[in-house]
Amino acid sequence: MQSTTHPHDHLADWLAGDLARVNALIRARMASEHAPRIPEVTAHLVEAGGKRIRPMLTLAAARLCGYEGENHIRLAATVEFIHTATLLHDDVVDESTKRRGRPTANLLWDNKSSVLVGDYLFARAFQLMVATENLRVLDILSNAAAVIAEGEVLQLTAAQNLATDETIYLQVIRGKTAALFSAATESGGVIAGAPEEVIRALFAYGEALGIGFQIVDDFLDYGGAGDAIGKNLGDDFRERKLTLPVIRALAQADAGERVFWERVIARGTQEAGDLEQAIDILNRRGTLASTRETALDWARTAREALTVLPDHPLRDMLADLADYVVARVN
Repeated sequence: MQSTTHPHDHLADWLAGDLARVNALIRARMASEHAPRIPEVTAHLVEAGGKRIRPMLTLAAARLCGYEGENHIRLAATVEFIHTATLLHDDVVDESTKRRGRPTANLLWDNKSSVLVGDYLFARAFQLMVATENLRVLDILSNAAAVIAEGEVLQLTAAQNLATDETIYLQVIRGKTAALFSAATESGGVIAGAPEEVIRALFAYGEALGIGFQIVDDFLDYGGAGDAIGKNLGDDFRERKLTLPVIRALAQADAGERVFWERVIARGTQEAGDLEQAIDILNRRGTLASTRETALDWARTAREALTVLPDHPLRDMLADLADYVVARVN
């Protein structure tokens, strides 16, 4: 199937003019007169072929609501800068070596460069959102930045704790992933001056889309192919993260499985063949299948949130995007 048939590509085609302006603004703002390493590190990630889903959500929300100004361009670039900054920091925290199918910035340069360039991009993001002169938008995006950081810290404390349950897991992914999705869509509606009912619907869509997106990522770490997911298969396992498939397997574990999970996750003593054993347990307990169904449920929730929005081709594309985001689990 040609990539142009994907909902993501239809959305990108519709928003092509706006996306070109967003990309130009990103390139301009990631420049640095005094520190050439900043554009080097940033370009490595920004130009690595990411789908720009988050900025497209902002552009689509604003256009769907009839916006004709310039500030949606600034907001879309803001969202991408926040996202890129968090990726740079995440790869340091997780000691990752692969991102979007390429070596991570911290591997090519060093941890210090990744952290400091991430900080620079956060600062650039705040400059852009302030330029909109919209206090509500500033509140939405600055709150999202705080919630993202909070979610990452919560994950640190919950990751190797076998008592972590689905409620905590959902709180983590609402912070680390869904907060930026919902801020992207909500801020697009706000900058367009949309009615409150529409703004609430855009928030609900973005949140459900982000939750589904993250659950799919967690599924693919055990049920995907390394080349297809842009990272190494089993990264979450090696980093001892308690994601939804493992949390559900722990809830059903017999004594032997409990000993296994305590060794590989709680104590971090991992041996050759452990990832394969983990995948076997997840399949036998049916938790990969149930995780897949949960992701599909969140996609349906996202689609349903759109029903109150104006009839518009972009609304249909956003609905199709919800299905596209979770289609990777098939």
